[in-house]
Amino acid sequence: MSEEKIKSEREPLFSKKNKKLVTDPLTDNNPVTIQVLGICSALAITVQVEQGVVMGVAVLFVMILGNLFISLMRNLIPSRIRIIVQLVVVAALVIIVNEVLKAFLPDVSEKLSVFVGLIITNCIIMGRFEAFAMANKPWPSILDAIGNALGYAGLLIIVSVFRELFGSGTLYGYPIFGDYIKGDGLYSLGYVNNNLMILPPMALIIVGVIIWVQRSRNKDLIENN
Repeated sequence: MSEEKIKSEREPLFSKKNKKLVTDPLTDNNPVTIQVLGICSALAITVQVEQGVVMGVAVLFVMILGNLFISLMRNLIPSRIRIIVQLVVVAALVIIVNEVLKAFLPDVSEKLSVFVGLIITNCIIMGRFEAFAMANKPWPSILDAIGNALGYAGLLIIVSVFRELFGSGTLYGYPIFGDYIKGDGLYSLGYVNNNLMILPPMALIIVGVIIWVQRSRNKDLIENN
């Protein structure tokens, strides 16, 4: 047994290298703000925080199990049909997610509509299957899935908070500025919800601002991109 193989087998589960698999996608290698993937759902389903949270959890579930299964099968999948196998795996997991949402969260399932099904073609998921899970062992693949899914979900939730708060005056459905219909709270002082916030272009603007802030705070991101 080679020295390199012995070293890899003795590597701690939460080594510095493994921790970076989780932390990097949350900051310097975020799949949405840096790799510019998964933008469609960020624009379409972030009108309410609840939708962003549910979509984030759904992607987390699909990515963890998907990366795990692909990693376990990586030496058994013929190269010529690897994309087909990856699509079958992600489609099966998305069907499970879709049925669970219909059973337990029918209202949210209806609001998310076709975007749950479009998880199958999410560039982040397929990219991690192909670029990471196909070449790495199960544990690093799981950590990679957690990091990228949390990076994606975090961005969705941040955008959702701004759009729901200033577009509807609520957070997770609870009124923050007062009752809009009764006109109490801030509404009694003349405050008006910004209806532009619930339109898709505002989601793109918010994502753009987040990208600008992130890159302005980290000059390396500008130089590398």
